Amino acid sequence: MMRNQEQTIGNLIDKQSVCYLGSIDKQGFPNVKAMHSPRSREDIRVFYFSTNTSSLRGSQFRSNPKASAYFVDRRFFRGVILLGTVEVLEDAEFKEMLWQAGDSKYYTEGVTDPDYCVLRFTAQSGRYYSRFKSEDFDI
Repeated sequence: MMRNQEQTIGNLIDKQSVCYLGSIDKQGFPNVKAMHSPRSREDIRVFYFSTNTSSLRGSQFRSNPKASAYFVDRRFFRGVILLGTVEVLEDAEFKEMLWQAGDSKYYTEGVTDPDYCVLRFTAQSGRYYSRFKSEDFDI
């Protein structure tokens, strides 16, 4: 059992360079995509990712906001899946908050590029796996 949920899960997330983000397609099937880890997070509840406005993920989340985010520590065979919803944000405030040097190679028009947006994932619950045991939790 986790002694400190926020610390245990937060540390696992912060050490990963990849997050597997799940969305639902038009036929109701899950789609999972490897993405760079979140650029920012608020505790273990809210996570911010950058992506293309025109991306498949963007259109899927606009149609159905249900989502999952999975982080795995392959070395120690631990992981956490978070279940929640995603909002596609195009507000300048969020785009500027996540913008990093080098992003212009993906978004050639800079921080105001219309093909640049932010995905805000808000977790509601999760399941933590470690030492061949799992534990459900609410956030």
